[in-house]
Amino acid sequence: MSTPASSVVRIGVIGAGLMGKEVASAFGRWFALLDCPVRPELVAVCDVNVTALDWFRQVPTVKYFDADHRAQLARADIDAVYIAVPHHLHESLYLDAIRAGKDLLAEKPFGIDLAAARRIRDEAARLGRFVRVSSEFPFLPGVQRAIQIARSGSLGKILSLRNSFLHSSDLDPTKPINWKRQNRFCGEAGVMNDLGLHVAHVPIRLGWKPVRLHAQLQKIYTERPDGKGGTAACDTWDNAVLHCTVDFPGQPGVPLTLETKRMSPTDTNSWEIEILGTDAGVRYSTKHPKTLLTYVRGKEQAWTATDLGFGTPFKTITGGIFEPGFPDILMQMWASFLAERAGVLGDRFGCATPDEAVAHHELWAAALESHRTRTVVTL
Repeated sequence: MSTPASSVVRIGVIGAGLMGKEVASAFGRWFALLDCPVRPELVAVCDVNVTALDWFRQVPTVKYFDADHRAQLARADIDAVYIAVPHHLHESLYLDAIRAGKDLLAEKPFGIDLAAARRIRDEAARLGRFVRVSSEFPFLPGVQRAIQIARSGSLGKILSLRNSFLHSSDLDPTKPINWKRQNRFCGEAGVMNDLGLHVAHVPIRLGWKPVRLHAQLQKIYTERPDGKGGTAACDTWDNAVLHCTVDFPGQPGVPLTLETKRMSPTDTNSWEIEILGTDAGVRYSTKHPKTLLTYVRGKEQAWTATDLGFGTPFKTITGGIFEPGFPDILMQMWASFLAERAGVLGDRFGCATPDEAVAHHELWAAALESHRTRTVVTL
């Protein structure tokens, strides 16, 4: 949907949890952006847990507090919605939003499985709604630079590709169960559903489409405390490593590794990319958020560390010597969503599309098949 430049887009949030609060915070400091021609205004919040709505009463622009998402979607003065709910609710709520005439910033994984993702994508296309999927990490300056280098043609013949998103919080066996650790809520793909778009967004956008893959999936703890004095089955995959093959023009058989792990010792929230070529290479990790590593082929090779400042796609008031954090890249992602919706994104990096969300579900479906059959799966 096209929106006139310098206009206000009225946003509703469905799901008043952590990410809903982060969105409200991002909108509250929108004046920090210098070159985004669209301004969001959070006007409505919805959650089945009505006490969760209380935090949002301090946000001066919010005037609607609903317990039923259908009440929010029926409001004519809401242009677009952000929906952050457990995966098993994605399809029904996303379709309700699209059919109510709302544009949508969806949460990953965009449906509990491949079939659901395809149905959501196809309905959005049929009704002409503007839909994108949340993926924040590509908006970090280090990732933007890595993407530029990958597209520059300066790397030579590609030797290997790797993208990872790693957590360690599930190493503690006493951590109580939650919905992300149960297939009926999270989906059979488990950790791939939970973290997977974060590692698939950049490779898919760069055209690194796997033609074959072999998956190694791990379930470490099969039960966890239920928070009520007992235990509950923990049946999702904890760690997943996908060994993929990408065929580049004139260069078939390039290895691409995609890693999503909830049990990766020492990693709190580590997003990593590495692209190695015969002429040059680039490596970036959020463990060192302002540092970009590069090398250029010579008699000897060595990594060069470059300190990056606040080089985000949309300019801000923040001084260029400072480094961004998660609240900053979340705001950048929202700026991208709103600018693209208005038709003024230009050559900036865009949010994940429904087609890209479906493509990443195709990888997880192939990974599950690979694990079941203990074979390499052709895509």
